[in-house]
Amino acid sequence: MMACQGLQSGESVASLKRECDNLKKKLEQERGKLNDVELHQLAEKIEVLGSLSIKTRRVLKGHVNKVLCMDWCKDKRRLVSSSQDGKVIIWDGFTLNKENAISVPCTWVMACAYAPSGCAVACGGLDNKCCVYPLSMDKNENLSAKKKAVALHTNYVSACAFTNSDNQLLTSSGDGSCALWDVESGQLLQSFHGHSGDVLSLDLAPSETGNTFVSGGCDKKANVWDMRSGQNIQSFENHESDINCVKYYPSGDAFASASDDATIRFYDLRADREVAVYQKDNIIFGASTVDFSLSGRLLFGGYNDYTINVWDVLKGTRTSVLFGHENRVSRVRVSPDGTALCSASWDHTLRIWA
Repeated sequence: MMACQGLQSGESVASLKRECDNLKKKLEQERGKLNDVELHQLAEKIEVLGSLSIKTRRVLKGHVNKVLCMDWCKDKRRLVSSSQDGKVIIWDGFTLNKENAISVPCTWVMACAYAPSGCAVACGGLDNKCCVYPLSMDKNENLSAKKKAVALHTNYVSACAFTNSDNQLLTSSGDGSCALWDVESGQLLQSFHGHSGDVLSLDLAPSETGNTFVSGGCDKKANVWDMRSGQNIQSFENHESDINCVKYYPSGDAFASASDDATIRFYDLRADREVAVYQKDNIIFGASTVDFSLSGRLLFGGYNDYTINVWDVLKGTRTSVLFGHENRVSRVRVSPDGTALCSASWDHTLRIWA
């Protein structure tokens, strides 16, 4: 009854749905008219990349269950990881030492992020909350006693990221929304509604202003948002299954999405369309995570068949496969200076490749 009250005479919910579908088709046709050339066709004259010798240089062992997320500190040395064992560990990537271990009151700590200053970490998971823990050099200090509960969703927290300062935190959740929070007060600054299923991943635009971010979810959509207005400014629905991870290109003009449909797709925001698909017939397992090299020429994709595939972004070809993990790769992240890659896995370990 409520839904039908605002209808004009001669209108029904079914007729409005039909109109909506027709408008969507028209939009796709208009997008199709601009679809002049694929990325790999433009890159035909560019030299092929030589073989890469990327090897495991460090193995970080300390978790006793699936490692679900990790993030680099801006100092290019320390890392934070979160696991299904209810632990968040701060690592020294050079010495393999564990600098801190935080016990979180729930298992499945699905999201973790380092603050830009390196003085705090955020983490969240199945308890629907995202908390910020200030870090200290005193190993005996109880960090759990100093935590700040910042974000509260009505379902699990799937991803979190600090904006360009320690003062604001962006979260995505299984309740189908993303939200921007003030760290100090825990106040909700802006909420973002537009997904019709669980939001599984988000990534902040790499510009200094950082006013946009992209999110991907179970509704197969990748949405670009304006953080100031809360508006969904671009939307892409090319995947055939859940989008597990989204990641901006280093320039901020494009982004990639990894999906359970075993493909990674690349979208140009200026052209408002998909410009490349990274897939092979012999890759049948879902892509769980994705990241770019510092130059943007390489794309690293972590898959459910325990491998990391390295793709040439311009050519669309696979340049190498990294073997080493013994279970699903849940996260890959290139270090801030671009010299190393860290991967987290359900085999309870993290690996640093270089």
